[in-house]
Amino acid sequence: MSLQLDTLAYTNQLQKLPPEHKLVFALVVLIIALCTHPPVQLLIALWMSLWTVVYARIPLGIYLRIVYLAILFLITSLPALVINGVSLTDLALIKTDIWRGITIGNYYLYISYSGIHSSFTILTRSLATISCLYFVMLTVPFVEILAVMLRLGFPAILTELLLLMYRFIFILLTAASELWTAQQSRIGYRTWRVSMHSLSLLVGQLFRRTIEQYHQFSLGLAARGFNGEIRVVNSRRYQTSKRYAVEACVGCAVLIFFSFY
Repeated sequence: MSLQLDTLAYTNQLQKLPPEHKLVFALVVLIIALCTHPPVQLLIALWMSLWTVVYARIPLGIYLRIVYLAILFLITSLPALVINGVSLTDLALIKTDIWRGITIGNYYLYISYSGIHSSFTILTRSLATISCLYFVMLTVPFVEILAVMLRLGFPAILTELLLLMYRFIFILLTAASELWTAQQSRIGYRTWRVSMHSLSLLVGQLFRRTIEQYHQFSLGLAARGFNGEIRVVNSRRYQTSKRYAVEACVGCAVLIFFSFY
């Protein structure tokens, strides 16, 4: 999946736009999403999804899949905000905040109105910010992001660390996928006990392979004359689009208007 997402970042229909324009656009929308209220945040999520799926031509199935994973992670964290508990002696203090509840021993567990409101606010804000993140992730290659950071004066050590981390994500995923496939072919996950044993072996082998890949990567850099600085080269030519620029400016202005309205 990660390799496919990286491929889409290089082949989407917005690839010819300057990366600075896309990054600034996503950053402005992100700031609006963090400062506005839930209805506008839902509007931002839909609007950024339109940019990603319709304008950038990212396959809808892939986009919905990664959005589903994010929503699933969010939903698993919401019960901690919605469900509260108090002692029966303090029940009178929170009566107006109770929607549904049950008594368990000397305690009262209940679903609170304030928790529901907070959960909805967090959910809409997360959807809006995630849509901005996915727009950048699916339309701007990581190398171009690093090139923009260098032009803006970010420390070289920071961009180099980011580049190495990005590289080793793919190494880690590839090694994990190969090990998991090998264990699956040997019926290594047929029972819970065997699955835990196989998982422990996978983690150990993954650590060993990662160290080996790091050693090989270091040797490769040394063989290419690495002198302590990794240079990011980007020779692609970009074309500005007045239509997209106008639409982005007008859309952000409308969002700001609705935020105050």
